[in-house]
Amino acid sequence: MHRVEHVMGFPVSLRVDDEGDFAAAADAVFGWLREVDARFSPFRADSEVSRLDRGELSASEVSPDLAEVLALCEEYRLATGGAFDVRLPGRGLDPCAVVKGWSVQRAAELLSAAGARRFCLNAGGDVVAAGGPWRVGVRHPEHADQLCLVLEITDGAVATSGRYERGDHIVDGRTGRPATGLLSVTVVAPTLTEADSAATAAFAMGADGAAWAAGRPGCEVFVVDTDRAVLRTPGLPVAA
Repeated sequence: MHRVEHVMGFPVSLRVDDEGDFAAAADAVFGWLREVDARFSPFRADSEVSRLDRGELSASEVSPDLAEVLALCEEYRLATGGAFDVRLPGRGLDPCAVVKGWSVQRAAELLSAAGARRFCLNAGGDVVAAGGPWRVGVRHPEHADQLCLVLEITDGAVATSGRYERGDHIVDGRTGRPATGLLSVTVVAPTLTEADSAATAAFAMGADGAAWAAGRPGCEVFVVDTDRAVLRTPGLPVAA
């Protein structure tokens, strides 16, 4: 089964290679992602995130899901010394950097619960895979028609943060200015919650982010800095 929908502002592609009918599981995946967009988007005035930001909800009144997301945001803020921050001065609350990976990981868990064993869920280039090997290309940060490398993932997740799609959208919370020092950060981790959040957090840290991401438990990284130097951890699962 292969299905693609546009959700949360980017294309989401689902491929399930198991035998059987997984149409209902796919419906649940895309329904969940649409629900997340409605509840957690800072660009929707009626979302739970926007209501919290305006003071219409107190911290004790938020849903368990949003409480979990905000706790993750705080964990990464502390781990990066404030470089990763979803509450920047002059901007509204924006937890999207955690919400994307967290929600897509939850979607993958829905597939597993439905009995899927071999699948690949690609959300705007960030991937959760199971039952591989699956090959995942990492785009060159400066040339859209080229790959830096191809990874081979059996069970796990891959996420890349960079400026090539959305420009200087990642801000260093310590300075309030766009992050500098890196062109792209790719993280391979057991879950997309960790891979996506760690990639964004490392990018926000700038030059120090490469070593920080490489030191995260369970993470393998591929980083290109602004001098075009590359850091690649020894355990990165590069395809033959």
